[in-house]
Amino acid sequence: MVEGLRQSATVVVADNSKSFYQQARDAQADIIHIHGANQMLHTKAMRCARKLNIRTVVTPHGQLQPFALQMLPAQQRAAMTLVQREFIEGAYAVITLGKMERQSFMELGWNPRVEEVHNAVTTNTISPAEMAAQTFAIYQKILDSNTLELMDDLTRRALKVIIKAGIMGDKRWVEQEAKEVDARLIDWRRLLIYAEHENISNYTDYGIRILDYTSPLLDVARIAAYFPKKFHRPQPIKELIGDYQGDETDYLMRIIRQVLKAPTLLNMMELTRELYRDNVNDDQLAEALEDANLTKRAARLIQVLSEQVLLDEGYMPIDPLDDKQTDVLRNNLKNHLKI
Repeated sequence: MVEGLRQSATVVVADNSKSFYQQARDAQADIIHIHGANQMLHTKAMRCARKLNIRTVVTPHGQLQPFALQMLPAQQRAAMTLVQREFIEGAYAVITLGKMERQSFMELGWNPRVEEVHNAVTTNTISPAEMAAQTFAIYQKILDSNTLELMDDLTRRALKVIIKAGIMGDKRWVEQEAKEVDARLIDWRRLLIYAEHENISNYTDYGIRILDYTSPLLDVARIAAYFPKKFHRPQPIKELIGDYQGDETDYLMRIIRQVLKAPTLLNMMELTRELYRDNVNDDQLAEALEDANLTKRAARLIQVLSEQVLLDEGYMPIDPLDDKQTDVLRNNLKNHLKI
C-alpha cells in the first residue's frame, strides 16, 4: 500500500454458496464482487455480504435488461423484483458493460451509483489491463467512501484527540489521551478522507500540526467516493444561523437548536469551541435551555460531545444524559455518510 492506496488485490473466487461464505469470512474480504443478478446464488451472496458487513459491487452482465427479464418465468421475475432489488439497492456500485445496459438499469431506479466498464472478453474497445484498472478504481472508490465505518479503533481514538487539539489549539488539553495514540499506526488515508467529507479538515490539519504528527500529503478533495442520496457537505454554523450578535447565551442557543435540528460533526465541534469561551455564563445558558424546554435534548448533546470531541466536564453547562434518545444522536453522526 502507498499512503493507504492499494496497489494490488488478492482475489478469491467462489461458485457455490458454502464456499462463498467460508472464503468471505476467512479472508476478511474488503469487497465482494457479484457477477450476475438473476440466480438464487446471487441472492445468497448478497445476504452473506450483508451478514458479514462487507461492501458489495454488482455486475449484472445484462441479466436485468428488459429482454432478459422477460425470458424469466413470471414467478421468478416477481421474486427477483422483490428480493434482488433490495440487495442491489444496498450495493456500493453497479457496473454495467455498456451504454444500453447502463440506460436500462438506470430506468429501473434501483441504484444511482452506476459505473460503466466495457468487457475486454467481448469487445476490442478496451484491453484486459484497462478493464482491470477501471474495475480496481471502482473498488478503491468504494473503500474511500464512509471511511469512518472502516477505521480501526486506534484511528478513531486518534481522530478524537486530533479534533480536540484542533479546537483548542494547544496539545496540553489532550496530553493524557495523546499518550494512548501511536501516530505511526494511524490509518491516515481514511482519517483524512473522513475529515474532508465532514468538512472538518481545517480543524484536523491544525490538530495534526499542534500534536507534531506526521501525516501524508494527500489531495483528499480529489479522491472519488460515493455518498448517500441526500448527502450535503456540512456547512459552517455561521452560514446556517448567522453571525454572533454580542449575546453569548443567545448565540449558543441558536447553535444548539441548529445542531439538534441537523446534527453534524462540524457544527458540534463549533459548539464545543464556543463552550470553552471565557464569556459563557453556564447558569444563564442552563436557564435559557430550561425556558425553551430543551434541557433534556441538550443534555444528550453534551453527552455526545464528551464522547466525540472530548468536551471536558468543567465546561458542560448542564449534566450530560445518556439514554436511548442519545443513541439516536450517536447514530446520526455514525451513519451520516452511510450508503
